[in-house]
Amino acid sequence: MRDIVVFTGSAHPALARLICDELGIEVSPSETTRFSNDCLQAQLGANCRQRDVYIVQPLVPPTQEHLMELLLMIDAAKGASAAQITAVIPHFAYARSDKKDASRISLGGRLVADMLVAAGADRILTMTLHSPQVHGFFSVPVDHLTALGVLADHYRGRDLSDAIVVSPDLGNAKTATQFARLLGLPVAAGSKQRLADDRVVIDAIVGDVAGKRAIVLDDEIATGGSIVQLMAKLDEEGCHEASVACTHGLFTGSAVARLSEHPMITEVVTTDTVPAPGDWHSLVVRSVSQLFAEAIRRIHEGESVSSLFDGVDPTHAPPQPSLFERAQLAASRSR
Repeated sequence: MRDIVVFTGSAHPALARLICDELGIEVSPSETTRFSNDCLQAQLGANCRQRDVYIVQPLVPPTQEHLMELLLMIDAAKGASAAQITAVIPHFAYARSDKKDASRISLGGRLVADMLVAAGADRILTMTLHSPQVHGFFSVPVDHLTALGVLADHYRGRDLSDAIVVSPDLGNAKTATQFARLLGLPVAAGSKQRLADDRVVIDAIVGDVAGKRAIVLDDEIATGGSIVQLMAKLDEEGCHEASVACTHGLFTGSAVARLSEHPMITEVVTTDTVPAPGDWHSLVVRSVSQLFAEAIRRIHEGESVSSLFDGVDPTHAPPQPSLFERAQLAASRSR
C-alpha cells in the first residue's frame, strides 16, 4: 500500500481516517488556506509524483466550499505529477440536479462532473447516487458503490416476521425491492409528488402494510419532510411503527427534531458517508469505511470492484437467475 496516498478535505476527515485504518496507512497531510479576499488555496503535504492519489471529500453543507476545496486539491495533485487521481465522493450532492424538469433550468450534476474532470480527476469513487443516470455525466470511470448490504446487516438476526420494506416513492422502489430481497421481506412504496425542495405530498401507498412494522428505506434524508408525510400515510393504512434507514443522513433544518420525536419512528439508521449530527445520540450510524477501503485497494491493484457494487452477500441473497436459466425453468414447469 506504500504507493497509495490518501488526502482528505475538511468535509469529513473522520471517514478518511477510518478508510486509512482499514488500508493500514496514514492520512497524508494537507492544508487549505483562506485569503483575505475569501479565495481558497489547497496545498498537499506529501509526495504525489507517480503515486496513486485518493482525495476523500463528500459534498455536504457548505457544499460549494467543499466542492471548491476538492477541485483545488485535485488540481494540486495533478500539478504534483500524480500517476492517477481518484476523487472519493461518498455523497455527490449534485446528483439531484440530473434533468430539465422546468424551462431554462441548469443541470448541476453534469456541470460538476465536467468540473471534476477538468480539474484532473481520472476516476470517481462514490456511493448511492440519488439518480443513477448521473453516472453517465462523467467522461471518466465511475465506481458506484451501495450501502444496501451494510444497512441490511443491521436488521439481520431480528424477528422480521411481520415487517415490510417501504420506499417513500416509486422512483426508489427498485432499490427498496433489492433491499427487501436481502432480508426476505415484501415491499411497498409511497406515491409521492414533490411540490418544492422541502415540501412533498404522499397520496397513496402501493402495497399492503396493514398490521405490519415498516422498514423505510431512502437514499438520502435532508429535511425529513418526505419521511414525516410517509408516516402519516402509513398510519392511515394501519401501519403504526417504523424503522427508518438511509445511506446519506444529512438531517438539515429541523430534521433531527422531526424524526427523533416522531411517535411512530422507533429508530433511525444511517451510514457515515456524511458527518452525523452531534446532538442526536440515539442515531444508529453504520460505517462504510471498509467498503471504500476495499474498493480503493482493488482499484489500486487492478482488480474487479464489481462484487462490491450490489452490496449483496450471496449467502443471504443469491443472484437473480439469468434469462437462459429462467427459460429453462419455465420450460420444465410446462412439462
